[in-house]
Amino acid sequence: MRQLFDVASDGLVLRLQVHPGAGKEGVVGVHGDALKVRVVAPPESGRANEAVLSLLSRLLGVDRSALTMTAGEGSRRKRVKVEGMESADLDKRLRVIVDQPTPEHGPSSR
Repeated sequence: MRQLFDVASDGLVLRLQVHPGAGKEGVVGVHGDALKVRVVAPPESGRANEAVLSLLSRLLGVDRSALTMTAGEGSRRKRVKVEGMESADLDKRLRVIVDQPTPEHGPSSR
C-alpha cells in the first residue's frame, strides 16, 4: 500500500478523496495516493468537511481537535493535518482501515 500521508514539520498530513452526499459513511479504499472516504453530509456550508473530520477522529482514535483541514475545503481532494500521532502509528492504523473498507468501519465496529 502506498503511503497516504506526508510528514510535515508540525504534524502528519493525510491525503483524502471525499465523496459527499453518500448513502452511507465510511472508508471505501484508496484512490491513487489518497484515502477514499464517503460522508452522508452534503457539500454545503462546510457540513461535509466537518463530517470528514468527525469520521477521521473516530477511525484514527484521536480527538477531533487533533485534526485540521489544511487544503481542499471546496474540493473532493482534501488534506488533513493529524497532530499528536507518530507516522508509524498512523501508517499502521491506515493499513487496518484500508484492509477492511466498509461503510461502518471504525473502532467501535469490531
